[in-house]
Order: sequence, then C-alpha cells, then structure tokens
Amino acid sequence: MTTRVLVADDQALLRAALVTLLNAAPGLEVVGEAADGVQAVELAAELRPDVITMDIRMPVLDGVTATRRILSAAGDDAPRVLMLTTFDLPEYVYTALGEGAAGFLLKDTPPDRIVAAVHTVAAGDMLIAPDITRDLVETYARHHRSIARADRPDTLTNRETEVLRLVGKGLSNGEIARQLVLSESTVKTHVKRLMGKLGLASRAQAVVVAYETGLVTPGEAGTGSASAP
Repeated sequence: MTTRVLVADDQALLRAALVTLLNAAPGLEVVGEAADGVQAVELAAELRPDVITMDIRMPVLDGVTATRRILSAAGDDAPRVLMLTTFDLPEYVYTALGEGAAGFLLKDTPPDRIVAAVHTVAAGDMLIAPDITRDLVETYARHHRSIARADRPDTLTNRETEVLRLVGKGLSNGEIARQLVLSESTVKTHVKRLMGKLGLASRAQAVVVAYETGLVTPGEAGTGSASAP
C-alpha cells in the first residue's frame, strides 16, 4: 500500500529535494506541495494525505498553527504530521507535539532517516523516543516547571495513570506490557482509553501531559522507542 505524502516547506530548493527523496522511496508518493501554512491547510483538506511533512517556520501561517487547523478539521481521519525544521529550539518541539504532531526531525537528518521517519509515522508510530527529540522535550519541561500544570489527571484509573507515566518515558506498548506484566493488547486498550479521557489527539500529546503533570520528570525518560496506541 502506497503512503500519500504532502510536503509543506517555504524553501523551494529544500521542498524539491524532499519531494525527490520521498518519491524515490518505495511505498511513498508525494501528492502535493505547499509553500506556506495556508496552502498546507487547503491541500490537506483537498488531497487527504496520509502523512504531511511540515516545516515549522513558514510565511502566512506557521507550521504549528497549520498543524492544529489540519488535525482539528480532519477529526478521526487525520493525517500524521511529521515536523521538519532547521530550528532545534525546545519550544518548537514542545508546542508541535502538544498540537498533535506525530514527530519532529531536523532538516539535516540523513535522507534515509527521513524516509524511515515517514514510514514510521504512517504506520501509526511516533517519533518521541529518539534522543534528540526526548532531550529537547526534557529541556523545555525543565525550564518551564513553574508554569506546568500541577494537578495530575484525576479522571484516570491507577493503571491508566501508570501507563501514561510509561508512555511519557518513551516506552513502546510492548515494553510497557513487559514491565507491567500485561498483554500488549491490554496496554493498547489502556492507552486508547486514557487518551480519550484526556481528549488527546496523539500519543505525542500524552507524552507532553506526562511531563506537564509531573508523572515524568526531566532526565527520567526511558530508552525504548515509542509506538502508537
């Protein structure tokens, strides 16, 4: 099955290079290009891509705001948004993940890893586990503890809270299952339920909540790779 990709980047040369790279990769097809956030929102609604590679800094409308509008309008059939940027400031990562982005990569990431990342988010996984992303999220959380929400989610069961904590540490469903001595399908059910209770659109947002509420503290993240619910 071919994964349909929309590429959004305001730099024509980089956009063309990314289109060429993705079109040459097995199983991927670029179905549209956007030069700014407004075009990205319009093309996402028109083309219904499976994955959007989204630049954060774009004219007219930035990538984070475009991501929020796209995911809000798409509902349950939302595309997976992979943020690509030259800016590695933690605020960008934290905000993008909080809006529901499925992952975050720098533009100087090797081409094979960018292709792999698109396949990863298309499969429903998220890119929160790689060291660069985890470190940036932790840095932002560390510097913003004073404004983080102090209250832990009170709508969750004890088991769901524990699962949320492990999701926040970057563990995959399989790793959580082994740690809690549960089946992977049971963990998947817990993740879906807690996300529903908290009104979260993506597993990445669950990671943000785990940091904001103190379930995970900077420096505590695990070493596993996070997978989708």
